[in-house]
Amino acid sequence: MFRFGILTVSTTCSQHPEKDTAGPKLEGEIITSFPQSRVTFKKIVADDKRQIVNALTDVVNDVVNPCDVLFTVGGTGFAPSDVTPEATREVIEKEAVGLVHAIISKSLAVTDMAMLSRPVCGIRKKTIIVNFPGSAKAASECFHFVKNALPHAIALLREDDSKVRKTHEEVQSSPFEKSKVKIVAGSSRTRTSQYRMFEVDEAKETIFQTLQSSEDFETIPIFNAVTRILGEDIKAPMHIPPFPASIKDGYAVKAADGVGNRAVRSATAAGDRPETADLQPGEIIRISTGAPIPAGADAVVQIEDTALIEASENGEDEIIVEILVAPKVGQDIRKVGSDIHGGTVVLEKYTRISAATVGVLATLGFTEVKVIRRPTIAIVSTGNELCNADEPLKPGQIYDSNKLTLLLLLQRYGYKALDAGIAKDTPDSVKFILEKAFEHSDFIITSGGVSMGEYDLLKQVLIEDFNGTLHFGRLNMKPGKPTVFVTLDYKGKRKTVFALPGNPVSCCVTSLLFVIPALKHLEGDKLFKGWPNITVILEDDIINNDARPEYVRLTVWKGVNGQFLSRSTGNQISSRLNSMVNANALLLVPGKTKYNKASSRFALLFGDLF
Repeated sequence: MFRFGILTVSTTCSQHPEKDTAGPKLEGEIITSFPQSRVTFKKIVADDKRQIVNALTDVVNDVVNPCDVLFTVGGTGFAPSDVTPEATREVIEKEAVGLVHAIISKSLAVTDMAMLSRPVCGIRKKTIIVNFPGSAKAASECFHFVKNALPHAIALLREDDSKVRKTHEEVQSSPFEKSKVKIVAGSSRTRTSQYRMFEVDEAKETIFQTLQSSEDFETIPIFNAVTRILGEDIKAPMHIPPFPASIKDGYAVKAADGVGNRAVRSATAAGDRPETADLQPGEIIRISTGAPIPAGADAVVQIEDTALIEASENGEDEIIVEILVAPKVGQDIRKVGSDIHGGTVVLEKYTRISAATVGVLATLGFTEVKVIRRPTIAIVSTGNELCNADEPLKPGQIYDSNKLTLLLLLQRYGYKALDAGIAKDTPDSVKFILEKAFEHSDFIITSGGVSMGEYDLLKQVLIEDFNGTLHFGRLNMKPGKPTVFVTLDYKGKRKTVFALPGNPVSCCVTSLLFVIPALKHLEGDKLFKGWPNITVILEDDIINNDARPEYVRLTVWKGVNGQFLSRSTGNQISSRLNSMVNANALLLVPGKTKYNKASSRFALLFGDLF
């Protein structure tokens, strides 16, 4: 696990932190690229050299929460106030000119204005310090320019010889081996699929039988644990509450005293040390909710059942209070262990961790928790026509929407993934991108390249170059017919590949039906039994003219009478991503079937109700 820090340098942002867009953007890029890592330091300082030097020095000297890499954002330009490079140079012990060269040379390929940037990069103790420009876009771009070198740099500073040797071996290994796959000319290509058509339920069963739930664990901070699966039973190390505590605001009393006037001896609040001098007959102690019960008291009388008889001259202290209702022993007292009994199992292994679960762990004093390790996920797009969103479109190109959609869809259900790039429609490019993905990830999701075109090469490359086992390659469904599921061994490690169709809606629907359930199965999420099936009332006719069953995208909401109402999201063509906008359910419509308006049908609810 790598530990990153982000120091935003901006006088404006130091006064108005909500204006800092570069820091949060960079943090998102870090977590996406290195999902198992943490951002352990975030701070905003003004454009002041001494403040910058102090912040950098504090980080590199912090032995409790050290940073492997500390990025600064801002203050690298020509303005008189831009002093980040000078401050950095004052802190570092060694310069890292290669990182500077990578940042400047690759930035110049984006804009000529990069020649006005003055970054300094270097090392202080075990921390790498890297200067980035202040704009969110530039900081994100510069991070991607240097990120591939960071794991090796960190391993060198940590003196992790095994990882250093592994990288050296990879760099010095034999050159890239070309793909065995040959593109078949259009007139000679196969016109009939060689793969048997699977039904959707059969495909799901194949996935669950093929993939084994993980029994590999990791320990993570509890504040990163929401949506994760607990890797062990949690036993309470103590009683909760650990002392008898008041349930209400009022007075700690001796029940045997009954009703009448009482002298107020003192007051105790939540967090105070328990009163150790025994409460005497005729005495009471003012007490707040959660405060420990004083010695000698055996009941609490709520303030509503009392009356003030006498107060001090300044009105600040109560002297005499009348108890109006006779108390009973144990009244309004939380007994030791009444919430949680020490030694009992309070959370069972395989529990899906929620915010409330984290609250229980925090109550018991846990700062870290053992969870089932998730597979590392990579997303690959394929197609000569694809272009990243931050690049200018050329004739015949379209933006790669599938990758971002998949990244955010996975994030919606708690999973983080790496962007493994775009493969061109050549066997060598597909093989090269897949190899890079296999080096760092266990679970690979691709989009495109799985249909019947002469440049649809995913299946052949996975089988011929990687000796993959294709479990299914054709499904009786719409959209998503050419979905592929493959497993293989790469350098002795098991890899799972879901090759999804390139049409945007097909990509989304097949992710919901197969990819998300597969990931939940792998991490042992026993609560997930598939998307809930709910009964909905159709507000319009829905017709499937195709012979294949179709998963129609619906918007579902709760009506005034408590019934779930639904309507189609419009044109259901598989290339129209708008049909997923506002969709929160899928309606399975058999082939050549019409569902009439106002009829009741079952739908799979995968999102929140409107």
